[in-house]
Amino acid sequence: MSLSKTQIEKFKSLLEEMRVQLTRTLEGATKEVKRPDESTGYSQHQADQGTDDFDRTISLEVTSKEYEILRQIERALEKIEEGTYGTCDVSGESIPLPRLEAIPYATMTVQAQEKFEKGLLA
Repeated sequence: MSLSKTQIEKFKSLLEEMRVQLTRTLEGATKEVKRPDESTGYSQHQADQGTDDFDRTISLEVTSKEYEILRQIERALEKIEEGTYGTCDVSGESIPLPRLEAIPYATMTVQAQEKFEKGLLA
């Protein structure tokens, strides 16, 4: 299945919009994680400090997942420029349109993605 120029332009626009939104979100999250905690000190209860540390850890994990998605968006935009968008990076097969509509930054078929996630691909 080959994508039309109109479909590719639609996906490119969507991916660029996703990149802008995600970049803004990541900038805000990074500032929040890096922000020194003004309330730390001897007067703060240990449980409060533990909660703050837990919240910061969760923020870091979410941020790392968002960076991974941003990396995938960048790769999908590269594939558009290369003329290979919609083709699996691993198998060379066409990525089904419903998958691209659901996950515009998909660069692998579902089967290849599953193998990748299970560590079966290098």
